[in-house]
Amino acid sequence: MLEIGGIGGLIVLVLDIWALVSIIGSNAGTGAKVLWCLLVILLPIIGFIIWLIAGPRAGTTVRR
Repeated sequence: MLEIGGIGGLIVLVLDIWALVSIIGSNAGTGAKVLWCLLVILLPIIGFIIWLIAGPRAGTTVRR
């Protein structure tokens, strides 16, 4: 079993919180947001990596 403590655990916590805030602020539907949040919460490291590669991003406004 992989055990993370100390500074490593703090880094994982901060990254997961950043992912959750980004997921909630994204333009994805409610169901998708719930599933992504559950993935990040239940599998903190693997879920974060999957979200980083394929997850929804926070909505940004593009000005022209």
